[in-house]
This record gives sequence, C-alpha cells and structure tokens, in this order.
Amino acid sequence: SYNKFYKEFHKNIKWGINDDQPNRDKLSKLLRYYSTTSTRTEISLTQYVENMKENQKHIYYITGENKEIIEKSPFLETLNKKGYSVLFLTDTIDEYVVQLLKEFDGKKLIDVSKGNLDIDLTEDEQNNKEELDNDYDAMCTEIKNVLGNSIEKVILSQKVVNSPCCISTSEYGWSANMHRIMKAQALRDTSMNSIMTSKRIFELNPSHKTIKLLRNKFNTISENENNKKTFENIVTLLYQ
Repeated sequence: SYNKFYKEFHKNIKWGINDDQPNRDKLSKLLRYYSTTSTRTEISLTQYVENMKENQKHIYYITGENKEIIEKSPFLETLNKKGYSVLFLTDTIDEYVVQLLKEFDGKKLIDVSKGNLDIDLTEDEQNNKEELDNDYDAMCTEIKNVLGNSIEKVILSQKVVNSPCCISTSEYGWSANMHRIMKAQALRDTSMNSIMTSKRIFELNPSHKTIKLLRNKFNTISENENNKKTFENIVTLLYQ
C-alpha cells in the first residue's frame, strides 16, 4: 500500500522537505530510493543506516537521470569493492533535497561524485597513499598546466578502481547532474553556471595501465622532446 502511495506522492514529500523545515526530519523517513545493493526494491534511509557496514561512517549517494545510467558510474567502483551501499537519486528535486537534508540519523550524506569519500584507511593503505601522492605530485602539476582553467586541480583518486580517471567536482560545486539540470533552465544565470562548472577535479587512478604509461612519458620528457607532445595528447584524450 505504501509503495502505491509513494509512487503517486513522492515528489510532494520531497517538496515538503524543501518547504517545511519543522517537519523535515519526519518527512525524510518517508523517502525511498534504489541503491547499489537494492536495485529492485526501494529502501528507506532508516533501512540504509541499519544495513551500513561496521566501519562505514556516512550515507553515500549519487544523482543522475536514471538508475540504469548511474549504476555504471566509475564513482561507485571503490565503494562497491568495499561493500558500501550507494543510494540512487534520480528525481530532479533530489538535488535540492540533499542540499537541505545534509544528514540523517547523525550520518552525513555524501555525494560520491564530489570531493573526498572520507573512507577510513588502514595504516598500510594510508602509507601507500602518501607515497603515491609524493611520486605523482610533479606529474599532477604538469597535467594542471596542460589543462589550464578547465579544471581546479589534479589528484590521485579514491573513487576509481577499474577506470583510468574520472572528473569530479569540489564539495561546493555543481554535480554533473546538477549542471545538466541548470543547462536546461531557460532563464538560467549564465555567470553562476560558469563559476560552478569551473570547480572540476581531475582524478587519476595510479594503478591503471594508461596512467602508468602517462607517467613513463612524463618521466622521459627531458630526454625526448617528442614525449612531451605525446604526454599532452594523452592528457587531453583522457580529460575529453
């Protein structure tokens, strides 16, 4: 019975979260979403929290046009590997809901396409991360020089496992889905559009063979001038 009710009135509930601040917490318990671990049945935020992994600190979500598209996203690779569930938010209004909701049951809502996933690392993982950050620091700086103002910064990714790279946004920038929504607005503020879309972060997977190839080209730029052009071409191709 509730599934039938929710199908008809879910957008009204979400508008209530936007408009009815005193009842926001109550209304949030009525929400239902598909997730990476529940692709056929929508679950509540309460159910999500109850099923969280023991070492999981946050509620993770991703926004997009539909479930079929976003469940293939490279942003999910690390979280899938760790067994963390990610909620699929596919209504346009969901972008506004999470901006106001921010947390549920003391758990922060984290957009996996933005900023840092804030995943606890083991001592070995942390040491490995620091070592890789140092090894790739110079190359990341050179990639930023190649791409210029197209991106805000270049980092090694916590998100991707199988993909060579991804483009995320800073915590306060627009997600790719929000950018799509705003581009569709007839009376959009184009100056704000420019500001918010400039906050892109180019994330590299140092374990991927393509990034290893890129690093080899970078390390030999001083020995062979042709490698500089090859390096720039690979960087541009990956970004595009």
